[in-house]
Amino acid sequence: MPIRFVRPAQPEQRWPPKAFSGEVVPFSATVFKEGHDVLGAEVELTDPSGGTAVHRMHAPVAGTDRWVAQARLDAVGDWRFRIRAWSDPWRTWLRAADAKLRAGQDVELVLAEGAALMRRAGRATVLDDAASAMLDDALTAAERWGIAQNPAVSTAMASNAPRELVTESSEHLLRVERARAGTGAWYEFFPRSEGAVRLPGGGWRSGTFATAAGRLPAIAAMGFDVVYLPPIHPIGTTHRKGPNNSLHASPHDPGSPWAIGAAEGGHDAIHPDLGTVGDLTAFLGTAQEHGLEVALDLALQCSPDHPWVKEHPEWFSRRADGSIAYAENPPKQYQDIYPLNFDNDPDGLRREVLRIVEHWVSLGVRIFRVDNPHTKPLDFWEWLLGTMRERHPDVVFLAEAFTRPAMLRSLAGAGFQQSYTYFTWRNTKRELEDYLSELAHETADYLRPNLFVNTPDILTEYLQSGGEPAYRVRAAIAATGAPVWGVYSGFELIENVARPGSEENIDNEKYEYKPRDWAAAEARGESLAPYLTALNGIRRAHPALGQLRNLTVQWSDDDAVLVYSKHLDAEHSPTGEDDTIIVVANLDPHAVRETTVHLDVTRLGLALDSRFIAHDLLSDERYDWGADNYVRLDPRRNPVHILHVTPRSDASATSADASADASADASAQSRQPTDLPEPIGGRSGS
Repeated sequence: MPIRFVRPAQPEQRWPPKAFSGEVVPFSATVFKEGHDVLGAEVELTDPSGGTAVHRMHAPVAGTDRWVAQARLDAVGDWRFRIRAWSDPWRTWLRAADAKLRAGQDVELVLAEGAALMRRAGRATVLDDAASAMLDDALTAAERWGIAQNPAVSTAMASNAPRELVTESSEHLLRVERARAGTGAWYEFFPRSEGAVRLPGGGWRSGTFATAAGRLPAIAAMGFDVVYLPPIHPIGTTHRKGPNNSLHASPHDPGSPWAIGAAEGGHDAIHPDLGTVGDLTAFLGTAQEHGLEVALDLALQCSPDHPWVKEHPEWFSRRADGSIAYAENPPKQYQDIYPLNFDNDPDGLRREVLRIVEHWVSLGVRIFRVDNPHTKPLDFWEWLLGTMRERHPDVVFLAEAFTRPAMLRSLAGAGFQQSYTYFTWRNTKRELEDYLSELAHETADYLRPNLFVNTPDILTEYLQSGGEPAYRVRAAIAATGAPVWGVYSGFELIENVARPGSEENIDNEKYEYKPRDWAAAEARGESLAPYLTALNGIRRAHPALGQLRNLTVQWSDDDAVLVYSKHLDAEHSPTGEDDTIIVVANLDPHAVRETTVHLDVTRLGLALDSRFIAHDLLSDERYDWGADNYVRLDPRRNPVHILHVTPRSDASATSADASADASADASAQSRQPTDLPEPIGGRSGS
């Protein structure tokens, strides 16, 4: 029997597909054969220790021959799986017998065939008895047909029915990595800015690892899991950039940390302003005490002052005048950075990069954010990531590859555990529907998106013009749209002024110190820290949001209202209970939107006519919802519903629910003018 298009799989099957510990993985295949037999299929999983488990597959869409099953994978390591398919003579007989007995065709022969199948199954007394009764002509045909449909017979045949033409696919590899490879909330900040002090005369005293450690409790309190630090190495002085990427730096300007290397050392050294190796180790320890992991930046490039420039001039490209070529992405020019040429001495560069990564791993670093990996050869990453997987399988690499789709996807396929995406540039309803679906289904077998809402380089027009509502919308979608998301510090302060003609923040922190008074902003109510805390709290409380492949785009009648849901059934949930989240987002940061949301409630694990309580986890309001629901989203308050679904019926609704519903009804009826403050959304209606 043909077994085709097996998933999970990578395109071309050049590299194995992957999952993360705790992920619910859909397995699927196209299974068919000639004729009209009823078929069966299952997936056999072998875990890294050699234990096996079998999961029965089903065909959810008739006529497509596509069979699916889901399994939660918890053990880290290499799993193997195969698809097994067969012709099911018992269910084939049931279907044919129903049609023939209704038509009165071959009645005795049909019943005898059914009895023979029961005897082939054997092993159960109920089947022996049923087979004998099927041949008892003292009973009517209808009575004997009823025996075949008896629940006890059906149960026994489900376990013992014969299989014919059993066919197995080839064995496939599935790589399962640790949970942090696929889940988590990231927070990026510059340690030199935390605790930086302006000195008399215009100079600065840099922040250090010790002062930066003072920020860690607040980051942990907001619910973040990973702290990402831009490069911590010595910074070159030749062609050092000044404020806003200017070509002229004063003696007080710290330069871009991505211009790596100076007299103090290169990629294995720490900027003396930040401290020592001991100070970094203490910082890592403080982070760990607060439940945080630290990600370091791996930026394979050099300032003109890097030791490599003298020690290994062959590692760089030369221009026609003999000078070393600096980095360019026309019209952008980075005179303070020399890119590496991996074609000149690939073996030498491989050895050195591996040494550097091993150095930081030896100090306790287990996560690296890789700068511009798309400017290095793909086979280099295939080798480095494969080597690190063999030596340190717990190390996670995030690819900062804002590049063409072929390279972005191939880097993920070659081994990067996480990837930056095009999320920041997907802002309309159609763009987000298509892109979130792509990430959740088309590429999820190998590409894990990290939905950063902003970076030092990316302040999109949507954030520049949308004010606080835009920041709330983007954070909510990032936090619920994928299991991994991130923010760059300053996001919570709504720093949305761009350098003219660019999508970068003005007075960009890449080129200068930027100390922030977090406490003062929160005291004035001008910080989104409480909102970010709420989002991360919701993520931790709801396991459906910890999955990537369970996103379903739903529908609204408004082109500015995005709706999607995430459902995790009780069988695969760590809590043993169904968990369902519906997100309704007003993408227009400037106007109130009223519309009807239409839900395919079967994708929420509910029957078509179900009613349920939709509990807004941001506003704490509750609504009585079904398939079609009115919503009103005001960007001035909170333009997003994050709704937790609780099934209900009129008989089982609690008095508290009823009281909340009645209160919501009365409140909604009393609020008619649209210029008055009101809760997010309105009382739902059909």
